[in-house]
Amino acid sequence: MIPRVRYSRRGRRSHVVPGENLSRDEARERGRLLSVDAYDVALDVRSAVAGDASAETFRSRTTLRFRCAEPGASTFADLLAPSVTSVTLNGRELDPATVFDGTRITLDGLAAENTLVVDAQCAYSRTGEGLHRFVDPEDGEVYLYTQYEPADSRRVFANFEQPDLKAPFTFEVTAPEGWLVVSNGAQEGGAEDGRHRFATTKPISTYITAVVAGPYHFVSDTYRRTFEDGTELEIPLGALCRKGLAKHFDADDVFTVTKQGLDFFHDHFDFPYPFGKYDTAFVPEYNLGAMENPGCVTFREEFIFRGKVTEASYERRANVILHEMAHMWFGDLVTMQWWDDLWLKESYADFMGAFALVEATRFRGGWITFANRRKSWAYRADQLPSTHPVTADIRDLEDAKLNFDGITYAKGAAVLKQLVAYVGQEAFLEGARRYFKRHAYGNTRLTDLLTVLEETSGRDLASWSRAWLETAGVNSLTPQVTYDAQDRITELSILQEAAEERPELRPHRVAVGLYRRQGTDPALVRYARAEVDVSGPRTAVPELSGAERPELILVNDDDLTYGKVRFDEGSLATLRARLGDLADPMARALCWAALWGLTRDGLMPARDYLDLVRRFAGQETDIGVLQSLHGQSRTALEYYSAPDRREPAARELAEGALHELRLAEPGSGHQLTWARHFAALAATPADLQLLQGLLDGTAKIDGLDVDQELRWTLLEPLAAHGVADEAQLAAELARDDTASGKRHQVRCLAARPSAGVKAQAWADVVDSDALSNALVEASIAGFAQPGQRELLAPYAPRYFAEIERVWRERSIEIAMDVVRGLFPASLVERSTLEAADRWLAEHGQAAPALRRLVLEERDDLARALRAQACDEAAGARP
Repeated sequence: MIPRVRYSRRGRRSHVVPGENLSRDEARERGRLLSVDAYDVALDVRSAVAGDASAETFRSRTTLRFRCAEPGASTFADLLAPSVTSVTLNGRELDPATVFDGTRITLDGLAAENTLVVDAQCAYSRTGEGLHRFVDPEDGEVYLYTQYEPADSRRVFANFEQPDLKAPFTFEVTAPEGWLVVSNGAQEGGAEDGRHRFATTKPISTYITAVVAGPYHFVSDTYRRTFEDGTELEIPLGALCRKGLAKHFDADDVFTVTKQGLDFFHDHFDFPYPFGKYDTAFVPEYNLGAMENPGCVTFREEFIFRGKVTEASYERRANVILHEMAHMWFGDLVTMQWWDDLWLKESYADFMGAFALVEATRFRGGWITFANRRKSWAYRADQLPSTHPVTADIRDLEDAKLNFDGITYAKGAAVLKQLVAYVGQEAFLEGARRYFKRHAYGNTRLTDLLTVLEETSGRDLASWSRAWLETAGVNSLTPQVTYDAQDRITELSILQEAAEERPELRPHRVAVGLYRRQGTDPALVRYARAEVDVSGPRTAVPELSGAERPELILVNDDDLTYGKVRFDEGSLATLRARLGDLADPMARALCWAALWGLTRDGLMPARDYLDLVRRFAGQETDIGVLQSLHGQSRTALEYYSAPDRREPAARELAEGALHELRLAEPGSGHQLTWARHFAALAATPADLQLLQGLLDGTAKIDGLDVDQELRWTLLEPLAAHGVADEAQLAAELARDDTASGKRHQVRCLAARPSAGVKAQAWADVVDSDALSNALVEASIAGFAQPGQRELLAPYAPRYFAEIERVWRERSIEIAMDVVRGLFPASLVERSTLEAADRWLAEHGQAAPALRRLVLEERDDLARALRAQACDEAAGARP
């Protein structure tokens, strides 16, 4: 799975029923007791097109065959459904009113071999959990898809909802005439009377089963492979999206990356793709980036681009395609026993996705993106009070939901990259091959993986695992250097530090690069490099003794390890003066990331970071790095700048963005990126007039195509500054009367600087469950404008008064969006921090997952206050 990652700041839920939140202990006991032989699931979704109340539910009939190790024992099946029509266990009718409590079905007196049949009315979802129902505003067509991870398949059919109770699944779906229906297995035969039956799957976990149904647009292709032993493999490929997006759908590029990925994983894993066909479904109102359902991978439909995007967007899509494909082996073929070892699939998929991207596709700069974006997500998460080891302590499903985070994904992937440097690439890949063969269709724990890696590498990985996988926190690596009278290095060492509350020092395999100018060429280039194993607080690098004085020392050159990079004074002075002259794009990205880390940590004033962006971002060649710089500079401006510095800094940043926009190559991705950045910063009458002129055609920038997506980008700041009113936004929706257009309009409407507008947006999100998940997300984004602090101030006390109710009443996805998105983050004041502390002190019995979210937001706020203090101190210097 790829979650929705926010790199910047930023159905009714039945928590009163304990059975909804399955605990690890309950899962262990049920896993000890049961073995599952097969599921037959029949869904009737013809009600989806009904115009009355029947469109709220669908029929679900499950036949579940399983064995019990202790005949006579009791257990339970999972089901979240409005009603159950009948329950039959081994031919014995059970009273639904007695055995079903809304979340679980009690099963007493089990035999050695059992058959359970459950007939239920399950609810369509509007929150992206379970079976989501979407009505396309463009043409009125209805689209369905499922999303389950970690535990929402029980919203669609009765089951044993835990990853270690794998079984073969056979799905049958009765759908409206003319609909396309896909599932994990290939469809068998036609669809007589709208009934679609699918081939039985290999043994898989409940959370990766899938159904996608509706009048989807479908494109097909085939992957063919002949192996060295002459064996031939043919995989049918499909790609589908809503009819309204068909004109934008570049399925050929999706298939190209898919085939390249299958070649890569076949080359390296020595285990043929095991799940038959491979469909790629782009679905509406998706909560995630994508999900690895075998044979039926689902993606956010935003990966189908309605307008011009940069190459970074295509790279991001390719990376997600390859991440999900890696899951076919890491996660689907071999699955973690319980969510403690979630990293066994997500960290590996994140690493292998980036590895495949670089080795197999046109996106050769994928490791730069990984270093610049994915790891920044990890570094933030690893410095929160909620940080945890890569292999985590997951007590229950709510814990699991929150651990789809930067630790499990990006830190775990970075640690695996470090492991490759530590044991060698071939030993690492041979370990994977043995792992698949040994545990195919089974479940594993950390020790299972370490065992094969020790076999292939000959290294004892117990201490490595304890340091990297079983402890939390991030180390800092700083060069310390002395020179002789001839300006040659006498000693270069690396100092390793850890936070006081997480003092673990780790073994790091790092490269140290020395950079300087060569002759009259102004470029900073690497002239010496050494790899070294860092351990303890201080490690010498003897290989670099005697080298001529560098202008820049870069610890963790080539990004081999996971750690915060610091600089000696000379290197920092070089970056302040000549960052744009650093020739290597990876080295430049690492320096930018390190400078951002200094700013977040309150060690570099925000004004200094913004000055670096203004002077050097225009020289950045990597479009993904440039986009990160833009986002980070806006964060530094809004949250880390001293309040009295914020307005002039915003003007300077906007002026610089407009200057670079006019200089950018016409029609280039850089031009589009600078246009979006300028729009996000526009605030003066002249800036807003230019945006309006670009919209109505009275202003023009050569090569800038103001397509529909860019029009909405320009409209949001106009709405936020009171220039674009409701009538103008309605007219724009009429021009783009689509699901995407509606989301944009809702966001822009909520962005308007009016107390009444904010009150309505708050009520729509907090006091009502009428909006779908996508429109909740859009409303929150529009409401929480950082430049509207006075309008938002009255909602800080309301936030702390109402979030516990929201957590009780709303689905977990919606509740998480509300708790994170409406936290008063833009009110960077001591009083806001005190309000958060009071809530935490007074709500010790609140749901642990809710407390974790508030604690994380509180920590970001405290970090912003420290950064502002640093910036204020810099302003006070003579």
